[in-house]
Amino acid sequence: MTSIRTENSLQAFTLAEVDVDGAIQETMAAAAGDTRAGFLAKAGLFGGGLIGGGALLAMAPAVASAATKNDVAILNFALTLEHLEAEFYTEAEKMGALSGEAALFARVVGDHERAHVKGLKAALGRAAVKKPKFNFRGTTEDMKMFMATAQVLEDTGVAAYKGQAPMIDSDAVLNAALAIHSVEARHAAWIRDMMGMSPAPNAFDPAMTKGQVLRAVASTRFIVAARNNTGGSTRPSFTG
Repeated sequence: MTSIRTENSLQAFTLAEVDVDGAIQETMAAAAGDTRAGFLAKAGLFGGGLIGGGALLAMAPAVASAATKNDVAILNFALTLEHLEAEFYTEAEKMGALSGEAALFARVVGDHERAHVKGLKAALGRAAVKKPKFNFRGTTEDMKMFMATAQVLEDTGVAAYKGQAPMIDSDAVLNAALAIHSVEARHAAWIRDMMGMSPAPNAFDPAMTKGQVLRAVASTRFIVAARNNTGGSTRPSFTG
């Protein structure tokens, strides 16, 4: 089983090795009980309440009309990352290896990521890049591996949005990006707390450039040519 990298280390892989479908390059070219989590869920803070699919979808017309070529590239970059996160949580739910707060986290965050994908696709229309194919290499089938991977993905997502925000041209696109960024930060804080890590380790968060994010994605080797599907199986496709 592939080990998960630490926060400050990246395994070197080329973009071509992981981006066999061309999705990332296309983007670049386009320029449990009454626990704490249970209480928060009952309070309506999860399940889309903080942003909701409708909120981002409502922004879509304004985003689409205001987006420059540069903004389209940034939105497609974000969409590729959101596809990665959404597929990761969707598969983790289907595999059935999660329990307690981890299962709640996957369900709630998965709903958010799928809403992000839907909203970004609506804003981009025909300009939206295609969804890559993924192999999560067993990380969706083991709770500890799932949590470690989720922490890396969420921290990376937060830093990615922060890095791109200053590059955005239009206010409408910036507002949409910030609406997602704040929710991603909540995800990162939640999973960090679950793992016994500081939810907010620094007073000022570092940003990541597009190149740094792409190298981080490459290091996971999660983007692949095809799934290893088994015909006729009622079990979700195995990607480990």
